[in-house]
Amino acid sequence: MAQQCPLIFRHVDANVIRINTFFVISAVIAFLATQAVSILFFVIIDFLLRLYGYKHLSPIQKLSLLIQQKFSIPTKMEDAGAKRLAAFFGVGFMVALVVFHLIGVNFVVDVIAAIYLSCATLELLFGYCIACKIYYIAKKVYPQGFK
Repeated sequence: MAQQCPLIFRHVDANVIRINTFFVISAVIAFLATQAVSILFFVIIDFLLRLYGYKHLSPIQKLSLLIQQKFSIPTKMEDAGAKRLAAFFGVGFMVALVVFHLIGVNFVVDVIAAIYLSCATLELLFGYCIACKIYYIAKKVYPQGFK
């Protein structure tokens, strides 16, 4: 049985998403190096701007589009469903990082960051979406929740 990603029949540029992913990975690494929780707040706000239709206000999106234009990176359109699902997971990871950082459980922060960085790196380098795999399993386990 073929695995599937959620489809919303709206398209986004996958190359711009990958550049966005690079910046978010960089931000998480910067947070781990500095412990500046403001970095995570910035990433959460940026994710939410992009998720809820305010991409034009997103600094990461603007910078990604500038880089795409400057380096003549071609457009590669894909359905936005998988990218949107991954962004929701990204927000969840960032919120978890903030919460565990604020309550001082550094080991859990490191584990969550390692998991997020692994998933995001797979997307960045290979276009491999872990969120799609989780969606597929969840849909098999609880099909009524996805009608």
